Amino acid sequence: QVQLVESGGGLVQAGGSLRLSCVASGGTFSSGAMAWFRQAPGQERELVARINWSGGGTFYPNSVKGRFTISRDIGKNALYLRMNTLKPEDTAVYYCAADLVGGNSRADTWNYWGQGTQVTVSS
Repeated sequence: QVQLVESGGGLVQAGGSLRLSCVASGGTFSSGAMAWFRQAPGQERELVARINWSGGGTFYPNSVKGRFTISRDIGKNALYLRMNTLKPEDTAVYYCAADLVGGNSRADTWNYWGQGTQVTVSS
């Protein structure tokens, strides 16, 4: 079974940057995809970035487009999310997700999840 472990969250001032990491093990991603979701209290889990393991199929919603960049390192079996120009509304728990087929913006289309890492952006 695929295991995902996130790291890199923390407290940052508005306008600052963070780089989240997700290390995957226990599965194959030859035909799969990975993604980053976030969830703020009282809100649904929201897709913020996705990528096919091949490197194609990237997607960003308008709320983060131009500020966030998703990437992967095949050799390290790792996924990254570079977050620039952070805003207070980016505050949430950020989750790494994976699927051997590839999901969409709905959280229930992704089979594997990490435990999450807290990102807090102060104003």
